[in-house]
Amino acid sequence: MPRVSQDQLDARRHEILAAARACFARYGYEGATVRRLEEATGLSRGAIFHHFRDKDSLFLAVAEDDAVAMVSTVARNGLVQVMRDLLASASSPETAGWLGSQLEVSRRLRTDPEFAKRWAERSAAIATATRDRLVRQRDAGVLRDDVPIDGLAQFLELAYDGLVLHLAMGRPAGDLGPVLDLVEEAVRRPAGGGAAH
Repeated sequence: MPRVSQDQLDARRHEILAAARACFARYGYEGATVRRLEEATGLSRGAIFHHFRDKDSLFLAVAEDDAVAMVSTVARNGLVQVMRDLLASASSPETAGWLGSQLEVSRRLRTDPEFAKRWAERSAAIATATRDRLVRQRDAGVLRDDVPIDGLAQFLELAYDGLVLHLAMGRPAGDLGPVLDLVEEAVRRPAGGGAAH
């Protein structure tokens, strides 16, 4: 019997995550039954759970996958760019799945202490990437210096959470570009000198 290569295993895992993301987004964690996961992935439960221990591990893997991608974007381009990317792709089915996963993460953080404990590391990585990026931007003279870094980070995180909620509730994306410009301007050093005090 031919052996399955690591690339094939990785590709299958990626396919399962993509289909599971859409299933969790459509039905929520509870409604994404194993039968629905089988239908979404086109695989048997045995094939799905060969890659993931159980449904909880599969959901956590979906959420972690999203968090890793977000940390990478934040580290390179900042949290406002994550918001701009989200806005630009708001109408795509992949983004709808991602938004649904984010809402499910927030629900489970409130209702499932074990999930919250496991998720804390991912949340800390996003917060650290945001703060590190802000420190680099402040050191480069780009950010205002009259507000502590933690205050700027919390402001950006609240703006991000608000955008996610707005889009996840099915509200129109409209032209929120100017709103994101305003968010960005709020953390930047004013043109023509030092930060306003």
